[in-house]
Amino acid sequence: MRTRDNVRYGAGAAGRLWQEDSPPAGARGATPAAATGDAIFDLASVTKPFTALAFARLARAGKVRFDEPLGQVLPELAGTRSARVPLELLAAHRAGLEAHRPLHPPGDDAPIDPLGALLDCANGRRAECEGDPPAGGFPPVYSDLGYLLLGAAVARRGEAELDEVVAREVTGPLGLAVAPVRALRRRDPRFDERVVPTEDVAFRGGVLRGAVHDDNAWTIARDGMAGHAGLFGDAMSVARLGVALLEALAGERPEWLSRDEVERLIAPRPGGSLRAGFDGRSGERPSSGARFGPQTFGHLGFTGTSLWIDPEAELVGVLLTNRVHPTRASDAIRRARPAVYDAIAEAMAQAR
Repeated sequence: MRTRDNVRYGAGAAGRLWQEDSPPAGARGATPAAATGDAIFDLASVTKPFTALAFARLARAGKVRFDEPLGQVLPELAGTRSARVPLELLAAHRAGLEAHRPLHPPGDDAPIDPLGALLDCANGRRAECEGDPPAGGFPPVYSDLGYLLLGAAVARRGEAELDEVVAREVTGPLGLAVAPVRALRRRDPRFDERVVPTEDVAFRGGVLRGAVHDDNAWTIARDGMAGHAGLFGDAMSVARLGVALLEALAGERPEWLSRDEVERLIAPRPGGSLRAGFDGRSGERPSSGARFGPQTFGHLGFTGTSLWIDPEAELVGVLLTNRVHPTRASDAIRRARPAVYDAIAEAMAQAR
């Protein structure tokens, strides 16, 4: 497929759906069906690039700075261990924060204290990361806590709910059908039949469908969006995000983001493959396969979603699955992802 003459992209979608005559209670035994092209998936951590791009857009507008300390944007966090951490280090997973911590006891129906949750995140420093961070940040550790905080900062400076800021700054300008549940359900009467199920979670009432899989995102945002998770979308919408990034890198979207603004997010950083809102290739068998090039950047999602972009080949690949349905036990996605991305690259090479 082509958009503009110099940009190519491939997109794949796979998953399992209940047959229409299979009740949710019988989901474990229901016959799986192939996902259709318009199936909607829980994007999980593929949400993070959208948060980072909204951050970059606000920085372009002068509403926030990359080097602005967290406590300056959110004064209620001024007394925390992360108050002096620049927002850019949160985006790049170099703020010294733990990877994850549950913000609400599983099965507890009591309302969460939003400020208490943010305080918990901001104080979730790793033991070896004390004091102010060095110039390039602490050694990278992939952290949902950092993106919960970044999302709160983006919402504050964007002067709206986070999903509204992302719609205004990212998905709206790019024409993407990516949004949290509350927005998709409001605009699409077929949302509940298009969205695929995820995991069978006993304390949340069984198989999740049309509800965010990530427990912290569910606790904090319910049908909205948190900085680290909460967006849903179809494969072609995610692919179009990748195409927009390639176009920006080619200088073709200056009204949205410039080449320099995108490169600040995707530039490799010391200590690991993690970038600001994105990741790079890593390991002996990268999840983006053998045919995507060394400059490839993108992101994975726990539910089985992924986006990889090769700027040298002008190639975008998307694989959306619900690999956690009905359980997260299988690791087949580790073998499937590289194979699918190799197949996408091969198909696009043959289409030239």
